[in-house]
Amino acid sequence: MTSDRPIVYSTHPLHPNAARLLDGAAELVVASDLKADTLTREAAAADIVIVRANLPESLFAGAKKLKAAIRHGAGLDMIPVEAATEAGVLVANVPGVNARSVAEHVIFVALALARRFRAIDSDLRHKGWLAGRAHSLAARELQGATMGIIGMGHLGRAIANIAGPGFGMRILGSTRRNAGFPEGVEPVARDQLLRRSDYVVLACPLSPETRGMIAARELALMRKGSFLINVARGAVTNEDDVVAALESGHLGGAAIDVFAEQPLPADHPFFSLGNVILTPHLAGITEESMERMGIGAVEETLRVLKGDLPVNLVNPSVVAQYRRRFL
Repeated sequence: MTSDRPIVYSTHPLHPNAARLLDGAAELVVASDLKADTLTREAAAADIVIVRANLPESLFAGAKKLKAAIRHGAGLDMIPVEAATEAGVLVANVPGVNARSVAEHVIFVALALARRFRAIDSDLRHKGWLAGRAHSLAARELQGATMGIIGMGHLGRAIANIAGPGFGMRILGSTRRNAGFPEGVEPVARDQLLRRSDYVVLACPLSPETRGMIAARELALMRKGSFLINVARGAVTNEDDVVAALESGHLGGAAIDVFAEQPLPADHPFFSLGNVILTPHLAGITEESMERMGIGAVEETLRVLKGDLPVNLVNPSVVAQYRRRFL
């Protein structure tokens, strides 16, 4: 990479409307592949990195010009924040911009689970009209059911806003503080939420406190026949325990968008279960959300290139070191 303009290195292509904002201000370079050594080598000349893939710690040791790593989205698990901070690099994200997309996905899969869509579609195609139609006798409505949401940030609030007023569901919420919830969301302890919910939605960030949070003990607390929806991170659950709860019939079904290992291995037990809806980590990806995330990341990029700090700076302790690097 050689340019007189600042170099913005993105792990993936940006939405055209986002990329257009960089015209005249910076040169946009997209990663040739996502291998750790490739990212480290190609980012060496970058001023800004826009992140949609896991960054290796080595990238921060080798990118001497690097001012900021900016997440194309909200979750920070793709960025080794400690390594970035140690190197004097700002880290920022774009929180909330895909909350509506993920929330709509949650309602979509909740309806599919309630109405037994997978079984109906499969049996209609392979066994005939009456076989598919028979599943309707066990179908349920969302109205009057209880949805428990673990995590009440931008995403949890967006889900509650659709599920409660839109579908007439009772909404329980649980966070570490259990405070500041929107109207219509009842704050409860996590165990109580698990016991009372027909649908348990995981919408929390991955952290040391939430890693492995839903395992055999927690699954056993859930109502027999209830549903688990994970749009957080795969590591929030113990996947082996989720498989066991589904195989035993204790869980009525699950909708899972995120996995401990991605891409999901072809021999994973989830693929053999008929009561699971699987999606490849796309709940937050729509035409609209990609534009919002891209524009948000580029706007933060342009702030940093002008000499300002990002609005959504997540490692403020780095600022003094960062300023010393670029005096």
